[in-house]
Amino acid sequence: MLSANYQCRGELQLELNQSKEAEVSFEKAIEIARQQQAKGWELRATLSLSRLWLRQGKVEAAYHLLHKVVDWFTEGFDTADLVEAKALLEELNPQPAS
Repeated sequence: MLSANYQCRGELQLELNQSKEAEVSFEKAIEIARQQQAKGWELRATLSLSRLWLRQGKVEAAYHLLHKVVDWFTEGFDTADLVEAKALLEELNPQPAS
């Protein structure tokens, strides 16, 4: 199964208030994307999992997971996914800039 399938499944599970199942789906999407070296799909699944963790109060874990993935990118910072990731990182940042 493709990473995108698990990503979509996770989003649907969230809509049905099945957050535990959604978390498993997002983690599987990330795992598959890593195996396939599909950085874009890994970023999307990581964004979804990070947003879920934010709602669950797992702010620090969400920040570190997303930060690790965003750091891989060296270009394409104006793409929708990376713009969204940067905004979420700012929201999650445990040590805001002074």
